Amino acid sequence: MYNVTLIPGDGIGPSIMEAAVRVLEATGVKFTWDKQIAGMTAYEADKTPLPQETIDSIHRTRIAFKGPLTTPVGTGFRSVNVALRQEFNLYANVRPAISFEGTRARFKNVNMVTIRENTEGLYSGMEHDILVEGQKVAAESIALITKVGSEKIIRFAFEYAKLHHRKKVTLVHKANILKATTGMFLEIGRAVANEYPDITFTDKIIDACAMHMVMDPDFFDIIVTTNLFGDILSDLAAGLVGGLGLTAGANIGKDAAIFEAVHGSAPDIAEKNIANPTAIIIAGVNMLEHLGEYEAAVRVERAVREVIREGIAVTPDLNPETHCGTQDMAEAIIRRLN
Repeated sequence: MYNVTLIPGDGIGPSIMEAAVRVLEATGVKFTWDKQIAGMTAYEADKTPLPQETIDSIHRTRIAFKGPLTTPVGTGFRSVNVALRQEFNLYANVRPAISFEGTRARFKNVNMVTIRENTEGLYSGMEHDILVEGQKVAAESIALITKVGSEKIIRFAFEYAKLHHRKKVTLVHKANILKATTGMFLEIGRAVANEYPDITFTDKIIDACAMHMVMDPDFFDIIVTTNLFGDILSDLAAGLVGGLGLTAGANIGKDAAIFEAVHGSAPDIAEKNIANPTAIIIAGVNMLEHLGEYEAAVRVERAVREVIREGIAVTPDLNPETHCGTQDMAEAIIRRLN
């Protein structure tokens, strides 16, 4: 029996989370769900986007399964996702992008993982206004990158490669311009790579990497990079396989882990039963693997892939000619499991 903090999220979150929970429970793995709130739902209820009860729950369970959370753009409260990563020192963000047969993606055989440092860089939140005679004339953000944080995430990437039998790690940087910060990241990467002679190590400048990803995605196996670069490249990778509705994220630290869909809360289609649950179900697959439930993880991923390949019991974003809803797709996956 696994105790897991369940955060349904905002917008389409409750609907896709219901679908994912049904699929996970259909594997026979036993869960006790501690349901908590965060994001806009929590803010409207308690005037705080991240209640202490939610934080306390994750401290107890050490595992959270989370739906998408709304973050106001430009104004309002700070990202709850960032706050959670920093609260629990979830230093590694893992985002696989693997092609699904049956989708309309531009590429058919993409299989890459973006591993992103999750707590430093421009996401550190160290920014301030610059005022002249009381008027804002500029703003400044500080990209904090540490030796400890850099070595930890780079070593995580190489260990992940060993565990998952992957052969190449590409470190992405901007060391030609940002010499003090990403230059240090690259230097540490080269040193750590020497300890893993069986894994090929390459490095790429961020802009060249983005171009290379859309020209020849087969080149990439594992990408490891800093926070902001990883945020951008992991979404680019998702686009190569059909979009954010097909990719999941894991946020992993020493003492806790949070598994989530990486797409937004899509309030415009909330409660319409048409949201694609694939990403959050795949996040559940990643959670099962983290818990050591490998057989169940394989079964769920296989069932999802079979349903998408057939293209019948899928949501309209995957096949506009179907009238299948979120829960219908979950039911089709469960039938495949059984």
